[in-house]
Amino acid sequence: MEPVADRELQAKLYLERHRIMELLRQLTSFLLFARPKKPRECLISLLERLRVAKATHVAFPYFMDNSNIVSMFEMMDTAGRGCISFVQYKEALKNLGLCTADEVLNDDGHVITLDTFRDEVNKRMEKMWSMF
Repeated sequence: MEPVADRELQAKLYLERHRIMELLRQLTSFLLFARPKKPRECLISLLERLRVAKATHVAFPYFMDNSNIVSMFEMMDTAGRGCISFVQYKEALKNLGLCTADEVLNDDGHVITLDTFRDEVNKRMEKMWSMF
């Protein structure tokens, strides 16, 4: 019988190789953001859409539309200035599951506008889903 440590290492490597934990984090983030009435059915549909997109080489489905992105931005831009700080920007990406806590993002000192935020969210969502 294999030692427990070997089985744990094999399990960890399997999860890493297939990016299972990242996929689960993304799915969980989506559920918490969308809060569908039937989460299981929603997840099944979401995974099926991803499978079809990958099999047919079509664009991956976006799970947040423009209004969702604008709402997220407006929640952070409480003063209505039309921009958010870099810290708010990075926190929003983490909350959306589009950035890890240890990911290094370059703060160039500029504030983040809605257009910049929208472009970055869309770019990161496409990159993220294409990996699965």
